[in-house]
Amino acid sequence: MQTRARDLGVIPGDLPTGELNAITDVPGVLVGHTTLDDGNDLHTGVTAIVPADVTSGLPAAVAVGNGYGKLVGSTQLDELGLLETPIVLTGTLSVFRAADALLTYLLDHDPKATSLNPVVGETNDGYLSDIRRRPITEQHVLDALTSATAGLPDEGCVGAGTGTAALGFKAGIGTSSRRLPTGTIGALVQSNFSGTLQVLGTPIAAPPRQTDPPGNSCMIVLATDLPLDARQLGRIARRAIFALGRVGSDYAPGSGDYAIAFATSYQPPMPDQELRPVFQATLNSVEEALLNSLVAARTTTGFQGRIRYAVPHELVRAAGVTARDRARPPSSPTA
Repeated sequence: MQTRARDLGVIPGDLPTGELNAITDVPGVLVGHTTLDDGNDLHTGVTAIVPADVTSGLPAAVAVGNGYGKLVGSTQLDELGLLETPIVLTGTLSVFRAADALLTYLLDHDPKATSLNPVVGETNDGYLSDIRRRPITEQHVLDALTSATAGLPDEGCVGAGTGTAALGFKAGIGTSSRRLPTGTIGALVQSNFSGTLQVLGTPIAAPPRQTDPPGNSCMIVLATDLPLDARQLGRIARRAIFALGRVGSDYAPGSGDYAIAFATSYQPPMPDQELRPVFQATLNSVEEALLNSLVAARTTTGFQGRIRYAVPHELVRAAGVTARDRARPPSSPTA
C-alpha cells in the first residue's frame, strides 16, 4: 500500500476530505494509468481523467501560470468554456501521439463526429526516460482510457508521473480532495517542477547531487460537482497554480505550469460571494496532491544511469510535527 502525506502526519488545512481523498471523490470522475517502466531507459506513461458525460460538454477553464508547455486543445477550451473530451497526461514528446490516440477513442465513440478537441497535457520526463524514443503508442492511451475507474488512483511513479521529479526529489502523480457542505473539489497533479520542497512551511532541501534543472512543468487537473460556470472555474484554476508556491515552487521561466478545472454540475452557478471556501478547498487539495506525488514516489534509476531519490519519509514526518508545534497555542502562565 502506498504511503500518503497524511500517513506521515502532514495535513494541509482543516477542511475534511472526500472518502478516498482523491479526484475520484467527485461523482462520475474516473482515472486510469498506463505505465512504461523497463527498469532501464524508459520511465514514462499515460494518465487519463475521464469525466462522465464529457462529450456533451462540461463547464471548464484553463489557467496558465507559465506557458512553456504543449497543452493540446487549450485554446478552444478557453474560448468556449467547455471540456468535450477526457484529459490525457503524458511526457512532452509523446503528447502529439497521445492526442491522435485520444482522437481515435473519440471517433470510435461518436461515428458522426467531424470536429473534436482532444485535451492532452504534458511534463518533460527526459531526465529519467529516453524521451526522444517517443514510446507512447495509441494502445497505451486507449488502455489508460478504458481502464479508468472510480477507485483511489495509484500515485507516485505511475502513468504520466513514472519519470517525473519535483523540488529535487522523485515525484509523479498525486491526488487529493476536499468536501464542502454543497459538494466536493478533487485535484490530480503531474509534478515535475523545480524549487525547494516546503512541507507545511518547513523546508526540506535535496542533497546537491539531486538538484533539478530549472523548470520542467506541472499539470494540475481539478474536478468538482459544485455548480460553477466557466468564468468561476477560471478563478479556481488560478488558485490551483498559487498552491505550487505552498510546496516551494520557484516558478522557473522554463516551466509549463497549467491548471484545468471542470465542473460536472449543470445547475445555475453559485454566487461569487460564496466562493471563499471553494478557493480554500482548491488550495488545500492541490497542496496535498503535490505532497502525495512526492511521498508516494520511489527512488528511480533511469536513462543513462541518472537517479532521482525519493524524499525521506522521516523528514516529512518531522515537518508535520514541527507544523503541529507551531499551531499549538502557548501555555498560559501560572499564577
